[in-house]
Amino acid sequence: MAVVDRRQQVLQAATKSFSLFGYKATTMDQVARIANVGKGTIYTFFTNKEQLFDEILHDVMADMKIIAEREIRRDKPFFDNLHRVLDALLEFRSEHELFIKLSQENREFGTPQAQEGLDKMENVVLEYLEREVAHAIQQGEIKPLDPKIVSVVMFKLYIILTAELNKLHTPLDKEQIKAYFHLFLAEGLAQQQI
Repeated sequence: MAVVDRRQQVLQAATKSFSLFGYKATTMDQVARIANVGKGTIYTFFTNKEQLFDEILHDVMADMKIIAEREIRRDKPFFDNLHRVLDALLEFRSEHELFIKLSQENREFGTPQAQEGLDKMENVVLEYLEREVAHAIQQGEIKPLDPKIVSVVMFKLYIILTAELNKLHTPLDKEQIKAYFHLFLAEGLAQQQI
């Protein structure tokens, strides 16, 4: 029982360190200090900083999957579900300190591990979207297009409408984002009603 508690203690300390200082500035000594354990304790569970970082990313990605699954309502149309899921995931991303720090570190220093971490988290969203797009195609809700391409376009458009556009324009509210998203994608993807 104590082994699991120590491992969790190390993971929590490492998450705090990566979130505060980024990947590059986090050291095993620092994690040991925050966890209040000897450095050797960390090596009992993790061979190096990379493995520790990967474990934390794995936990964050599992949380993202839970959030996405929680938002899906199979009795609702595809685009309603899509908007709810993307909104919840982007809210999670904007509030999660690790995302914020990795994004900052990537912009300022171009740390490859920070970019890899962000890419892994983005891939979770894209894989999820791809499954949902494939499901919507199967259900006849959208045109039969390549789910991978559609997913990337949807995700990038949503990021542009929710974050990137804010640099050039007054931020859009949720209803405006939904309206533009529908205009750009839903009307172009929806099956024609006869």
